[in-house]
Amino acid sequence: MTAAEISRIAGVTRATVSNWRRRHDDFPAPSAGTETSPLYDLPAVQAWLRGRGHTSAAAPTEELRTALRLLGPGSGVAARLFPLVAAVSRRAPEELDEFAALPDDQLIARAEKTAGELPASLPEAEPVRYGPDDAGAVRALLGCVREAGPQAAADVLAERELDEGAASGVYQTPKGLALLMARLLPADTSRVLDPACGSGTLLAAAAQQGARELFGQDSLPVQGRRTAIRLLLAAPEAETAIRVGDSLRHDAFPDVTVDAVLCNPPFADRDWGHDELAYDPRWAYGLPPRFESELAWVQHALAHLEPGGHAVMLLPPALAFRSSGRRVRAELIRGGALRAVVSLPARAAYPLHIGLQIWVLQRPEPGGTDRTTVLFVDGEGEQRDGTPGTTPATDTATADAGTRGCSRPRRSGSSSSAASSSTAAFDWAGLTDRVLGQWAAFTTAPDTYADEPGIARAVPLVDLLDDVVDVTPARHVRATAADIDPAALARRVDDLHKQLAEQVAALAASSASDGWQPSGASAREWRTATVSDLARGGALTVLRAATPGTRGSKGSSAPTVERPVLAARDIAAGSPPSGTAVDIHADAAQPVAAGDVLVRAVAGGGDAAAMTRVADDQDAGALLGQHIHLLRPDPARLDPWFLAGFLGAEDNIASASTGSTHVHITPGRLRVPLLPLEEQRRYGEAFRRVHELRAAVRRTADLAADTATALTTGLTAGVLLPPDSPGGPAKPGSRSV
Repeated sequence: MTAAEISRIAGVTRATVSNWRRRHDDFPAPSAGTETSPLYDLPAVQAWLRGRGHTSAAAPTEELRTALRLLGPGSGVAARLFPLVAAVSRRAPEELDEFAALPDDQLIARAEKTAGELPASLPEAEPVRYGPDDAGAVRALLGCVREAGPQAAADVLAERELDEGAASGVYQTPKGLALLMARLLPADTSRVLDPACGSGTLLAAAAQQGARELFGQDSLPVQGRRTAIRLLLAAPEAETAIRVGDSLRHDAFPDVTVDAVLCNPPFADRDWGHDELAYDPRWAYGLPPRFESELAWVQHALAHLEPGGHAVMLLPPALAFRSSGRRVRAELIRGGALRAVVSLPARAAYPLHIGLQIWVLQRPEPGGTDRTTVLFVDGEGEQRDGTPGTTPATDTATADAGTRGCSRPRRSGSSSSAASSSTAAFDWAGLTDRVLGQWAAFTTAPDTYADEPGIARAVPLVDLLDDVVDVTPARHVRATAADIDPAALARRVDDLHKQLAEQVAALAASSASDGWQPSGASAREWRTATVSDLARGGALTVLRAATPGTRGSKGSSAPTVERPVLAARDIAAGSPPSGTAVDIHADAAQPVAAGDVLVRAVAGGGDAAAMTRVADDQDAGALLGQHIHLLRPDPARLDPWFLAGFLGAEDNIASASTGSTHVHITPGRLRVPLLPLEEQRRYGEAFRRVHELRAAVRRTADLAADTATALTTGLTAGVLLPPDSPGGPAKPGSRSV
């Protein structure tokens, strides 16, 4: 283990570990590594810490990760520990403590006996054998099950096995999203299949809604085992059947039909079996194109449904409009199989840079009612401006206008991820209520369903069957001229003009030039010190210098956070904390305090956005995001605004950076003038004024953009008239162009 890992276990800084090495002769000597990057034996370090009264400060999951890593790649211990997790999942804490306290030889023997009690509960389970070297991992596993729960332990094992198998692109479905998808199914749904089950999040959500027969299949054995354990814990009374294999090529349930299918399938998989499956009877709506693997999964799901059964699938947005899938989309619509499409905001689920979509499908019933419309719900408006269903181009028109209301395939989405659900700032409950409300109204009375412009609309099938067959929700739900109240929009424009005039006046006041004097015939010169120098002298503390580009291990579970997260983009934009759980650095649990100086760790070449920020009361309590260096100055020695101003200077950033397209800032190399505190405060007040000027510019620009958008929308929609020209209003009968 590294010195950094020792610091995490002991709950101290790396500097403290270095001091221990120098001052204590009995500190364990390095057992591997190099002189500059030594590695230490974990049991020896733990024994030394216990001897000095240091209890472990690391989370049980981190201790298990460390124990697994120390066994080295290729050990296979993660896979062999899955049966043990299942077997001890319901053991009492006292029994787990007694188990973990056994000597190594007895511990291994008991672990083998215990793991053999439930071999049939996991797919591809075989009798397991543990060796003497596995004792540390077994103890760490038992501690993790006791303190963090068996599901957390299973997730760590899966993370390790996925990393060793180089299974990239495996992401977990956020729990809020899984529950939304499960709640789109009818209330009496009992039999549910997930043909790309990953870690079992969707099947667990279905069980939470009352499903009692659960079928799952995944191409990765580790994910099958993970699902089995999740369902064992989440739905112990349900009948489960989990299989391993490629669902499209080797369907483990060829004769099974179910009430519902929930699925987050792999995306952009070019090797899904197009040629060998060309004549497969599942393609009732047309052979899926070679590069449209998602349409193969859609038809696979429909083929497993009872007549009238529903499939709810998470799919990429390009599937809604790519020309290659047009014919299959048209047949799904013409046949009445596509019932609804719901768009999600970007960052709601992986991959974070795009807004995914939920497709709701239903297998037609012989002699059933003909379906004449498809429901579209636009949830992307949440990402745009916090107002559901509105875009920057229409938000001012609808806010009070009388309206109601990748190169590698992305593997099974119900799997594991570096940071999963973005539940910290994303309002899953609000989105779920809106989507379910629209879906309930639509399914109850589709012929009389009342559209909500900008949010949801039921579109006749005939209007969808054009040359494009585009089923993107934003294309169909956007507000039209008929949805806009001219008087309300005119009031909105008038209000925006007043706000803009006030903001322009505030900008002028912020940019006043009085009081700024030249320093003399030449620039001032002063002695400077680096941030590292100031930290060694105790003038400030670098609480966490984020390593650019590092995150939690690919399979690690996301933290569950209730606080907002301050992201690097918030520093650049001057906005309040807007980050979510996916933005948290893997080892960041440090809340921001008022007066902290925050420095972006990465910037694009030529980036003119703010690089530093002084945390205020609005930021206080937020968790620190990735790619941010946090410096906490001693207010008796350093003024925070003085510090932030000089740290963010262009020349200072350039001298402490590496890279060209994206520069990485090393905070210890940033330099600060050595000035008396009173003079620091004078500079700090000036830098505060500069900050206020920058903020005023942003607010003015935002208001100007909103005003221009509202005017353009009103004029082009025909609900606003142009003002009289300087020569007077146009005369009736004047010739037009």
